[in-house]
Amino acid sequence: MVRILKTRGELPGLIQKISETYQEDSVRVHHLGETPLPNEKNVIRILEKLMAIIFPGFFGKEYVSRSSAEYYVGELVYETHELLSEEVFRAWQSCQEESPDQEACLEKAERVVVSFLEKLPEMRRMLSLDAQAAFDGDPAAKGINEIIFSYPGMKAIATYRLAHELYKLRIPLIPRIMSEHAHRETGIDIHPGAKIGKGFFIDHGTGVVIGETTDIGDYVKIYQGVTLGALSFKEGADMMRDKKRHPTIQDNVVIYAGATILGGDTIIGRGSVIGGNVWVISSVPPNTKVMLELPRLKIRVND
Repeated sequence: MVRILKTRGELPGLIQKISETYQEDSVRVHHLGETPLPNEKNVIRILEKLMAIIFPGFFGKEYVSRSSAEYYVGELVYETHELLSEEVFRAWQSCQEESPDQEACLEKAERVVVSFLEKLPEMRRMLSLDAQAAFDGDPAAKGINEIIFSYPGMKAIATYRLAHELYKLRIPLIPRIMSEHAHRETGIDIHPGAKIGKGFFIDHGTGVVIGETTDIGDYVKIYQGVTLGALSFKEGADMMRDKKRHPTIQDNVVIYAGATILGGDTIIGRGSVIGGNVWVISSVPPNTKVMLELPRLKIRVND
């Protein structure tokens, strides 16, 4: 039975009211009549292809032999170059608005994608060190395969390293789409602008936040619920955009669960240990332990 909706007559007026908001200068949550923006689903497809290039045999095709690896990866690289060039072209709205030569903008996008793809060999080496750091730092890990397949920290770090290279090439939107996709999947929020050294390990990971201007050295290990964030500021956000707002973590630091470290002037010295649930807004010298005093437990035996 087809049901006739009695309130359909009210919809034209409602549609007109919604459409009127598209003309209001104060309402800026639409993108109409202009060059299309990057497509989120396509960016995630590109990310999946990049993960298959970085980790062949783990993601993408299930079986890749040594003899067919170059052919397999070559096909992925060609596909990624084509797809990513189109999305970078869309992301560079300024090029398309300033230049009547759209072909020149597309060629510029293709060239920057080649520059990005040239970084993949070094990214593979960096991620190998990250996987090894996870294995060395977690006695529960049974092998590198388990870490790559199942550790959310590994997935978040791999996505970060890809997004970070795009960020350094000043490509808008796409790095954040990638990092927020990883955030949704892993619960780990790493801004693509953060600088992170080799051998980085996030254990468990849920609730980790790493801000845009964070600087992390080599062989740093952090646990779940850690925030490397910014202090609240009185100035407008525009006054702070190009300033260092997040902490610096030097080499071989361990940060335990729930710790919060804030501020662009805050430096955690190399070899230091930051205990769980502490609040740090000033610098810590090298080889220092920061922890809360042990709480006094009260144990009551029920009668």
